[in-house]
Amino acid sequence: MISMNAMISMKRTAAAGLATALLVALAACGGSPANEGPPDTAESLADKSSFNPQPYENLRDGGTVTTSLPELSPQMNVWQNDRTAYSRNVWNWYNPLLITFTADGDPVFNPDYLTDVEQETVDGNTRVTYTINPKATYNDGTPIDWTSFEAAWKSSNGKDPAYLPAGTDGYDRITSVTRGTDDRQAVVTFDGINLWWQGLFDNLLHPQALDPTVFNQGYVNTPHPEWGAGPYTIQNYDPQNGSIVFERNPKWWGKPGKLDTRTFLQMDSVAAVNAFRNGQLDAVAVNGKDQLAQVTGVPDTEIRKGPTLQLDLFTLNGQSPILSDPQVRKAVLEAIDRRQIAEYHFQGLNYTADPAGSLNLLPFQKGYTDNFSKVIQYDPEQAKRDLDAAGWTVGTDGIREKNGQRLQFTYVNTGDDAIGKAVAGGTAAMLKNVGIQMDIRQVPTSDFSKIVTGRQFDMFYSGASQSDPFGLAYICQLYCSDSQFIRSGVNDPKNDALIRSVNALPTPEEQYAKAAEAETAAFATYGVMPTVNLVGIYAVKNGLANSGAGRFFSTPPENIGWQKQG
Repeated sequence: MISMNAMISMKRTAAAGLATALLVALAACGGSPANEGPPDTAESLADKSSFNPQPYENLRDGGTVTTSLPELSPQMNVWQNDRTAYSRNVWNWYNPLLITFTADGDPVFNPDYLTDVEQETVDGNTRVTYTINPKATYNDGTPIDWTSFEAAWKSSNGKDPAYLPAGTDGYDRITSVTRGTDDRQAVVTFDGINLWWQGLFDNLLHPQALDPTVFNQGYVNTPHPEWGAGPYTIQNYDPQNGSIVFERNPKWWGKPGKLDTRTFLQMDSVAAVNAFRNGQLDAVAVNGKDQLAQVTGVPDTEIRKGPTLQLDLFTLNGQSPILSDPQVRKAVLEAIDRRQIAEYHFQGLNYTADPAGSLNLLPFQKGYTDNFSKVIQYDPEQAKRDLDAAGWTVGTDGIREKNGQRLQFTYVNTGDDAIGKAVAGGTAAMLKNVGIQMDIRQVPTSDFSKIVTGRQFDMFYSGASQSDPFGLAYICQLYCSDSQFIRSGVNDPKNDALIRSVNALPTPEEQYAKAAEAETAAFATYGVMPTVNLVGIYAVKNGLANSGAGRFFSTPPENIGWQKQG
């Protein structure tokens, strides 16, 4: 579950992205052995660099980097709603990347694409003028100009139902995208004030992909490198065997990539850890104390640890027969001890965190409030009372029944790591305590997209990874009734006006307050339960620069490579 597409992205359970958002999407909860003193927290690690930050000049020319992904997602267009965080990790290596972020969340405009960015307020409306580098050109020879901004806006503003965008937040408040002084200048005008405009247009859409059929289906298992641009392009793409290799792009006009090649291999987390130990991978996210023990002490490697932008969550499918009753969904959530879920993640890692109470903001961000606890408290006895009131009576085997039907549904668990299995098994035990039978269906990680986009679950555990410091900007992507991100199917249209009003307010403080009200109302539909903000722990070969755990840090791909010796 990060992210460089001005939105929130879905990841498989217990997965979090490497801080660069460019190196590997698979990560999880790892950390230091439990005997290293007081436990770390997101706050205590916030100012500690754990990604080997190095300037471009300190990287040596040549070499390769190979890491793993849980899946090579079929939908490779990050603007389309079936994309995942893994789509984005691949996309960023061969497409324009205009805006990245420092570890503290400050935006950095890439001069290879943008020579100037000017924000002003005109007649009460935010207006941003992007001046594009005259050298900027897609690989097929098409100039990168204002029409790429227009294409991104038209496909993602929600006005044309032919498009299925990943998110409309921010783009739906743009009134126009026009040509500036020439084709190499895009003028973006909003309706009113937009406080979070730096989170938009961090990457672009080739105008050829504006056709709705191409936008929705044209990138499925088809990466279209000719529509990309940047220091790298695709050397080989093999979806059958789960690999994609990038090489330096001969058509690139900017700073050349330092690496000779960059490879992603599709692997489950257990296989990835073994591959790292065998020298096949250069970095791996470790998920839990057992995997941490396996990579600790591997020669010529180091462990990097820090906060992530991922929040894990349960999703209940309100369109499945058993969970269509909001009283049942409420009871399910009341029966789950989120502190125990956190313990599954953090046991043996010398790390602690309270349960997360919001999907809008991370617990260490300004404006964060625990909105979930305003709606649901862990209370198995109340869960039993709610089920009693809904007519579900306890049967002879302890499982409740109603009109001859058992209170039984299926939980889908992706991947083979121990934490995912512990969360699944522990949740089943908690629900059995109140008379609910939760059957666990185990599937490979490579099925993640199919399970999520097809809503092939009654209950699912996954991660939501933020793309930038502006989580509040994407509240509608989470909670509006037409959300394609939260697959509960129970977001209430009655809340849409309240949710959409958040980003129209003129100050952060006003937005924080209104967002808390809106999110509380959304949680009361009983479709999702945030659990915990994960810690990221990565085993990395010595000298790998600008990758690891860095909070909001992201960087263009030419800055990934091996540090010079001496």
